[in-house]
Order: sequence, then structure tokens, then C-alpha cells
Amino acid sequence: DFGRDVIREMNRLGMMVDISHVSDKTFWDVLDTSTAPVIASHSSARAITPSHRNLTDEQLKALAAQGGVALVNFYPAFIEEAWQQAWKALRPEREAAFEAATKPFHDAGQPVPFHISHQIDRVFTARIPRPPFASLIAHFDHMIQVAGVDHVGIGTDFDGIQELPEGIDSAADLPRITEALAAKGYTTEDLHKILGGNLMRVFAEIQAVDV
Repeated sequence: DFGRDVIREMNRLGMMVDISHVSDKTFWDVLDTSTAPVIASHSSARAITPSHRNLTDEQLKALAAQGGVALVNFYPAFIEEAWQQAWKALRPEREAAFEAATKPFHDAGQPVPFHISHQIDRVFTARIPRPPFASLIAHFDHMIQVAGVDHVGIGTDFDGIQELPEGIDSAADLPRITEALAAKGYTTEDLHKILGGNLMRVFAEIQAVDV
């Protein structure tokens, strides 16, 4: 009940409600409660890559029906199953390396800086071939086909991930996504929506909700 009250207060204040890190049950509870469109700030398609962080086709359709937008995540484990499985196979080694690197901080009673785990993860991601650029585009295409071109955008997750698919090394490479989607037949109007227009629409609609 408290959680539902929080959602209602967020609606009243004009705050975005983001469901990218919630459980499936919470996803549906949020959609049942919110009177404003909801966003998934960095989630890809579960139909292509099975991950609890990705959205099912049913969820994509429901999000779209409410007027929301799903923003595609670029993290390799969310866009290619082979990369995901290779990452899972390295888990025992990663955990051992993390334990060794964080022990001095724990012994000193200090918090572990984020860059410690980030650096370790980068060492291990370097051992796995990057997913092909086509895998990322496949998620865009699938999500657009399921949810509609008015309900998909770019989420990247640049600030929270250690590796990116081939062809995307920084924000400077985002025009490659425009080119790939244009090659698939998406119009200039479609691309304007995907590249930011959809999110800006949701921004405005959330602020305009009368509660």
C-alpha cells in the first residue's frame, strides 16, 4: 500500500516512474497504479535475450498502451544471450577477484569505491568478444515492431556498464544507429521519435497529468 502511495505522489509531483530495475510483479503493480505514462529507462527485449532486466512482449505492449516509452539498453548481457552465458561462466573468477580487491577496504571498515568493481569487471569483459552491432539493432527493431514506433527510444546505460557492442564506443557513434534503422526503412519522422521525441513527449505528458 505504501508503494502505491509513493507512485501516486510521484504522479502528483510530475515525477517519472521508471520500471527498468523492478520485478515483473512490480511492473504490473506500477502500471495498475500510475495515472501517468511510465518509462523503462534502460531495458531491452526479453524475447531476444532472456534476462529479468529485459521486457517481455506483453510488457512492451502494456507499456505502450499506457503511453509510456521503453529505452533500449546497450549492455551486452541484455542484447546477446551468448555474451550473457560467457559472462556467467566467469562469475567464480570474478567473485574471487572482487573479494581480494575489496578485502583491504572491508578490513579497514571503509566503503568499497565503485571504480574497484568497475575495473575488475572491465578486466573480465575484455575476455569476451563484443556482441555484433546487429544484435543491438535487432532489439530496437523488435521492440518497435511490438510496442510501436511511438514507444521506443535510446537508453544506452553508458554510465553503468563496462562493455558495449561492436561499433559503439561512445555517444559519438550513436549516428550509426540512425543509419542502421534508416536502412531498415524507418522514416525521418520515425527516427525523430526514437532518437528523443518519444521521451520528450512522455516528459510533457507526465507533467500535465491532473491528479
